[in-house]
Amino acid sequence: MKFGMDTAVHGSASMIRSMWESRAEKPRQTEDAMKLEIRRDTPVYDLSLIRGMWETRVKKQKVRQRREQERLTQSALQRVNQQWQFRIACRKMKSSEMVELQHYLERTSLREVTIEPYLTPTEGQDTGDSGLDVEEKRFIFELTGDQWKEVPATLFEMTYLREWHINATRILKIPEFIAMFQELSVLDIPKNCIDELPAEIGKLTQLRELNASYNKLSTIPPELGDCENLERLELTSNVNLMELPFELSNLKKLVHLDLAENKFIGVPICVLRMSSLQWLDMSNNGLKDLPQDIDRLEELTTLFIHKNKLTYLPMSLANITTINMIVVTGDDLTRLPARLGNDPAIKFIRLYENPIGQETPEQEGAEGEGEREGERRLSDDREFLHTYIDSLKERDTAPLYTRKVSLSCLL
Repeated sequence: MKFGMDTAVHGSASMIRSMWESRAEKPRQTEDAMKLEIRRDTPVYDLSLIRGMWETRVKKQKVRQRREQERLTQSALQRVNQQWQFRIACRKMKSSEMVELQHYLERTSLREVTIEPYLTPTEGQDTGDSGLDVEEKRFIFELTGDQWKEVPATLFEMTYLREWHINATRILKIPEFIAMFQELSVLDIPKNCIDELPAEIGKLTQLRELNASYNKLSTIPPELGDCENLERLELTSNVNLMELPFELSNLKKLVHLDLAENKFIGVPICVLRMSSLQWLDMSNNGLKDLPQDIDRLEELTTLFIHKNKLTYLPMSLANITTINMIVVTGDDLTRLPARLGNDPAIKFIRLYENPIGQETPEQEGAEGEGEREGERRLSDDREFLHTYIDSLKERDTAPLYTRKVSLSCLL
């Protein structure tokens, strides 16, 4: 009886356990099924496949862009756009200016020269760096390169130009038809082979700047004195230039005069009559003295007279109340006005030549070979000196050491 009861109890216990285990198994199966469903719904990608697809699309886009660019280049759309931009620009001009521009654009023979039509900034022209607008650039003529031996004849019909810039060419003459350029205000012709300026230059009544430095001029035409509006005249390093015509006394508006590196033995009389002159450079000439009436230059502020043969400075130089900078060579200078050395408002710069760089008699035979090197050295020294002096101009007073300064470069 007892055995039977134990068997019944044991059977009921095993039944309960199996029921419990079946109930516990169902949630586990449900959870596994949910995990399988989640994994089934979550997409799995291959990154290399995605990158390949993207690179393919990028290549196709670049090919389409290149083909479009080639199509635009070969089509007439760009030229049509230029024409429309040209018309829009013309609507903002005066009728006379538009006629001149149209006449200029039709002259294709001048394209080999450095003149190009400037239409609008959208045409690829850089107008920001030079500071010139479209209208101003149309009136500027530029010519450079040693392949040019004469001024192009086609320039004859472009009388509306306002500036000539001709440099580093082999041109010998300035054409006589320059007299027709009545609007010309700047004549910049340095570093050429010009040996004579035409007398017709005197008809340029609007001329304000003339730079004929580093040429082969031996004389200056008296007619230049008729250019009464001239403000800046540069005749540096013409080698054989030793005098100026008296007619240049009429240049009452001249402010800047550069006669350095020539063969002047004295200050020309006409220079003393240039009443507005403020900047005078007569360095590296053959000056032995300065005129006693140099104080006639009442507005003179800067005077360069170094690398000459001066032994003294006249007392009248101290009478110029506006002067604030004087540059001289101090090797042979024995006498000078006390005011020039004591006035702190005057930057009195005394340069001493370098004895190491002086030529000996044995070296004189090699002057022909070193002529070009000497010219280059002079140009470098001149640039260095001007840089040094420009730095001094920014100071309120002259430092003590500028009264006796020795430069190691060859002067």
